[in-house]
Amino acid sequence: MKLSISKSKNAESFYISQSYIDDSGKSTSKIVRKLGTLNSLCSELNTDRDGVVAWAKEQVRLETEKYNSEKDAKTVLIPFHANRSLEYNQKKLFEGGYLFLQNIYYGLQLDKSCRKIKAKHKYDFDLNAILSDLIYARILDPRSKRSTYKSVQNFLEAPSYELHDVYRALSVLADECDFLQAEAYKNSQFFGKRNDKILYYDCTNYYFEIEQEDGDKKYGKSKEHRPNPIIQMGLFTDGDGIPLAFSLFAGNQNEQTSLRPLETKVLRDFGCNRFVYCSDAGLASESNRVLNHVQDRSFIVTQSIKKLPKEEREWALSRSGFRRISDNRPVELDRLRDDDMDQLFYKEIPYSTKHLDQRIIVTYSPKYAAYQKTIREKQVERAKCMVKACSVKRERRNPNDPARFITKIAATKEGEVAKIHYSLDEEKVKEEAKYDGLYAVCTDILDDDPSEILKVSEGRWQIETCFRIMKTEFKARPVHVRRDDRIKAHFLVCFLALLVYRLLERELGKKYTCEQILETLKEMKFASVGGQGYMPLYERTELTDALHETGNFRTDLEFITKQKMREIQKKSKRR
Repeated sequence: MKLSISKSKNAESFYISQSYIDDSGKSTSKIVRKLGTLNSLCSELNTDRDGVVAWAKEQVRLETEKYNSEKDAKTVLIPFHANRSLEYNQKKLFEGGYLFLQNIYYGLQLDKSCRKIKAKHKYDFDLNAILSDLIYARILDPRSKRSTYKSVQNFLEAPSYELHDVYRALSVLADECDFLQAEAYKNSQFFGKRNDKILYYDCTNYYFEIEQEDGDKKYGKSKEHRPNPIIQMGLFTDGDGIPLAFSLFAGNQNEQTSLRPLETKVLRDFGCNRFVYCSDAGLASESNRVLNHVQDRSFIVTQSIKKLPKEEREWALSRSGFRRISDNRPVELDRLRDDDMDQLFYKEIPYSTKHLDQRIIVTYSPKYAAYQKTIREKQVERAKCMVKACSVKRERRNPNDPARFITKIAATKEGEVAKIHYSLDEEKVKEEAKYDGLYAVCTDILDDDPSEILKVSEGRWQIETCFRIMKTEFKARPVHVRRDDRIKAHFLVCFLALLVYRLLERELGKKYTCEQILETLKEMKFASVGGQGYMPLYERTELTDALHETGNFRTDLEFITKQKMREIQKKSKRR
């Protein structure tokens, strides 16, 4: 680039010009940009001719830098032939969304954990490659192990192991299940301090499409109300809903007894010994409370009002003694105003058992009470229809079954056999209405503000979200493997997949839903073009930009050369 000055009878003009060789081989030049006339520039810049020339030379320098930077950007020209057939067995479409999961996987240093395992076992397959692919596929395209092996062939980095290596690796992963959980927790600290001062615990179960019990696959109370044998899982998450540890136990075992073994492992292998244990009423037995009432541990658990002793239950159901939680002002529930509908009210009393001194906090939400009333009214209407039609099935009644409001009379006053008569149990309806809007927690923390206690308890929804993701998005059930070691490895993969996903979700600032994140990752496909590189086939959005920020690499270029893609793959492995 150079500065060109053109003089005429009436004006002197300044240009930026560029010399080049035309198609005939002759040297010529072209005007790149017109800067203006001397008079206009002197007036605009408030300077003389020397000042205008200095300014014009600076513009030439900037234009030259811009040209050079654009010149360095590689332009790829690839010829296509309209009469040439495709080659046999040549893949053109590849999956690339796993690169952002890979960034989290290597951030957890699970590759190093696999190398440590290698030193303790004798095998010749790549455990790290198998484990990582199983995790990515569980998140992006959950299938059986055989189908997963086929699906990962479409990744930008195709596997070098064989299918039989996958099944052999499952046995190794089962043996090292506790070690990998502890390593993942320790290395997750690289993503930021874990909120392990609060630990949520809950249990769920997963069914098998088999008919007979086998090993830990036992008949039990299925969460999906299925008749198949099940296996149960206990899960700890931290206060932010990030998975911490899990365990498996037999489908017919009482879930109350599952806490102690897993908590012992957390205390021993994870170094977590100061935390608040939080669970629902189903896992809040006296023994579990006592377990977490030692040293620096305490508990906050949901308390069933119906199961309280008579005196405490009557106190909880009383409409008096409540305070507004926002300003601690005393209120009477029977005198609430319309603007109180969005408020939360509470009251508390000491509560002592044989082994513990505790406090019960009972809350009342007018909005929740109205919701429960609406639901019950619909159930009562259904119960009336059942009574009218005399079609009452009482064999399999659950807590929300309308049949619970129906009573029957099957005998005369003399005790003789009589026709069964069904009727609506009005007293049952009134009794249940007493509990509308009420919720209780029990804790051994005797001096903290009630609002802080309730805030911790309300966080239990996060562990329910974890179970939903595992069952719905990651399709952890039905379980397709049968051997106990492979079952354990299957749930280890599901657990690590959940950990990788939740960390990615946090890296994205928790601004996107699970469905949005997974759908975006699944759509990130790349077409191989002419054997020279890849063309992204996905839509660029704010979410894809955020994903690239977390990975510190970009795949949203018009064209990615093979060399550039190799660099991206290395960056996704934090190298």
